[in-house]
Amino acid sequence: MSVTTWPNEIIWTIIVAAGSGARFGSPKQFTMLGDRRVVDWSIATASAVSAGVVVVLPPGEALTDGQVAGGETRSESVRCGLQAVPLEATIICVHDAARPFATEHLFRETIAQVHMGADGAVPAIGVTDTIKQVDAQNVVVNTPDRSSLVAVQTPQVFRASILRQAHAGCPEGTDDATLVELLGKRVVVVAGEALNRKLTAPEDLEWARAAARTEV
Repeated sequence: MSVTTWPNEIIWTIIVAAGSGARFGSPKQFTMLGDRRVVDWSIATASAVSAGVVVVLPPGEALTDGQVAGGETRSESVRCGLQAVPLEATIICVHDAARPFATEHLFRETIAQVHMGADGAVPAIGVTDTIKQVDAQNVVVNTPDRSSLVAVQTPQVFRASILRQAHAGCPEGTDDATLVELLGKRVVVVAGEALNRKLTAPEDLEWARAAARTEV
């Protein structure tokens, strides 16, 4: 499907690949997954639905066209990517390189929500475990109703002007939707994908390699 599916929209994607991989033991985004690196899976999918892609890499990495160095935090890295996105972009997707199996369909579903008027759209899946909120002493203080909880994935997609506004004061957040929500903007949820799992630990890579064999 062509990126012209959405008339009058210019869509760009920022792929956040600037993590050090501390929990993984190495920068997982550069690990081989099948015949290509983890980050290359995300680049290929984003390129199919975007007019352009900016890849944010760890500081010190050799950079080529379409690549920029990231910052010390995820939010800083997204801001580095934003600086490289043309001002003509009307919709910006932000995707974690460590989620190599996000599909073109998932990108399109989230983009479509913003095209239709949402300020932002995020994929998410329902929470199946019981969640406990604990205090500093690990004492349970609350058990939220899991029917109202979802686990959020990427790509997270936003009206470009709103995402830039959300980052204007250099705030910090675990994801971009949080920063947009702080502006009082409307972020909607679309159905996420079970295979859109974030690679965090070495065992996740083993799972991904098995999944990649079934994808080929």
